[in-house]
Amino acid sequence: MIERLTVIGTGLIGGSLGLAWAQRQPEITIVGHDRPEVLERAEERGAIDEKAADPLSAVADTDLVVLATPLATTVRLLDTIADALPEGCFVTDVASVKEPVLDQAADVLPDHATFLGGHPMAGAEHSGIDHADPLLFENAVYSLCLPEDTDEAALDEGLAPLVELIEATGSRPLVLDAPRHDRLVAATSHVPQLLSVALVNLVATTEDDADRDLALQLAGGGFRDMTRIASSPFDVWRDVLVGNERAIHDALSRLRRGLRTLRNRLIEEDLDALEDAFDEARTARDAMPRDSKGFLHPLSDVYVRAPDEEGVIHELSGHLLDADLNIKDIELQTIRDGTGGTFRLAFETAGDAEEAVAVLSAAGYEARRP
Repeated sequence: MIERLTVIGTGLIGGSLGLAWAQRQPEITIVGHDRPEVLERAEERGAIDEKAADPLSAVADTDLVVLATPLATTVRLLDTIADALPEGCFVTDVASVKEPVLDQAADVLPDHATFLGGHPMAGAEHSGIDHADPLLFENAVYSLCLPEDTDEAALDEGLAPLVELIEATGSRPLVLDAPRHDRLVAATSHVPQLLSVALVNLVATTEDDADRDLALQLAGGGFRDMTRIASSPFDVWRDVLVGNERAIHDALSRLRRGLRTLRNRLIEEDLDALEDAFDEARTARDAMPRDSKGFLHPLSDVYVRAPDEEGVIHELSGHLLDADLNIKDIELQTIRDGTGGTFRLAFETAGDAEEAVAVLSAAGYEARRP
């Protein structure tokens, strides 16, 4: 049973975990360690109950240590805290690259401590405790990577208290081995970050200032959606890009080959081949579950047409709240200034989705199931 846990690194992810657990597991005492000014803010926001001045005092008498720090810091901290870990303590992390962390944990942690690699597939454009959100992990996939010598059955046995705590954040645990995790997130997370940066710089670095300003004005919803993560600070990505360099390089090479093929088809004016590429992409994209932040336990969608008016989202969600319907995820599909847009709302069950359609339709919205 976990009665006391320690979060080392109380920024966006660590702070959000603390807030989620403080709300959903209030009986657990949460200890935090970070820079003094960050700890003060984390305590003010209710993400932690106690402050620790150093890593060693932070892990004293704790049942669980969560390392919510950049990759290189996480690897270093595993060595720092190893000798101070109490008997029976769990240790986990949130780094988006898993092989270096699991290798280090296997090398330095004592036998009386149990490690489980973790990576919540959630985040935001901005970092820091001020952007922490207790709902950040709601319906998000939370990757779990077991040490090589640990059987998956341990998740239902010795590791069960930690898994239950992760589930309490609203996330959806998914078990992957570390090499496979790193290979997959290179293509689905790390390369998209680089591509987002490249797309913005394609426009922002044009030599003609007038063209640049006009291009930014012309940028529609598609460009904004594809480049949202370009606002992410480099400090968040520095260790990731170095730590997963091989998998990122392989994914970029495949992307480059794909772009070269599209370029050649354009030069050849081979519209049939281009149409095939579009069809393949659309088929693959449509096969992605749109009912959840990850790809487990699909939810049920409702599409709602809403006017372009101030407070419309608040009003829309208010109708659902009055009907005791909980929105599990929300996504803006399309928008046109002055006319409105279409939102995708996701619900836990098909019954909730059907009821939501009825509630919103009665309130005057154009709502439908897909």
